[in-house]
Order: sequence, then structure tokens, then C-alpha cells
Amino acid sequence: MKEKSIQTTPGCSTIELKGTVHDFVVDDVLHPRKSEIYKTLNEINKQLKIAGYVVEPSSELHKIDEKEKGYVLSYHSEKLAVAFGVLATPPGTTLRVANNLRLCVDCHNFLKTFSWVYNRDVVLRDHNRFHHFRGGLCSCNDYW
Repeated sequence: MKEKSIQTTPGCSTIELKGTVHDFVVDDVLHPRKSEIYKTLNEINKQLKIAGYVVEPSSELHKIDEKEKGYVLSYHSEKLAVAFGVLATPPGTTLRVANNLRLCVDCHNFLKTFSWVYNRDVVLRDHNRFHHFRGGLCSCNDYW
């Protein structure tokens, strides 16, 4: 791909809060509240691991070792958008996220567990369809 100058579209997730659209990419460092977002996401990850969530390394297609895959997967744009939503909205608020690519298996599992542990609905529009996460389940019935 490098030799032929082929580039892929980077994953980007957006969440609209109070009339402002917030964009996130993988491992994003441009958001003005980035330190708060990463702190919140790290806390969410801890809580989800206690509840049984395990990172799905097969979702990361780059040729890197398993430990690095776990790190990269932890900061997908969908997860950053959800962490910002948790940070910026009151408990119980439905989070609405849009993503320009298909949702990966790891993020799907993350959002199912998140919806159960945090008792929050998440509506995510990816490249293929809407996913409505509620109480640990997804409207797609794990078929997307």
C-alpha cells in the first residue's frame, strides 16, 4: 500500500452536545479536554474489566504485538466519544455517536458492556447501520 501511495480513511467518531459537534480519531490528542477524556476512559475501562469485558485483539489488523494491540484498541474514536459523553452529560443521558467506518468487534463488545455497567443507552451510527446499545445488548443482535 505504501509503494502504491494508497491511503485508508481514518476512523472518525462524532458526538454532538449542546449544539457543538466534537470529532475524535484514534488516540486523539487535539480535543481541548483530552486529559479529562483519557482519565474518564481509563476509569470506564477499569470498571468494564471488573464486569468481565476483555479486549478483542483480532479487531486490530495492524502487524503489532498483542500488548500494543490492546493499547491501540483502548483508544478507538468511538470509545473517546463515549468517554467525552460521560464526562459532559448527566447520568442516564442517551449518548448518540456517529462513526464513518464499520464498528469493530472490540468496540461493539465494549459498548454492550458499557451500556449495562453504566446504565446508559448508546445509539451509534456506523457505516452500515444503527446500533442501539441498552442493558448489555445491541439492537443488531450481534450480527452486523
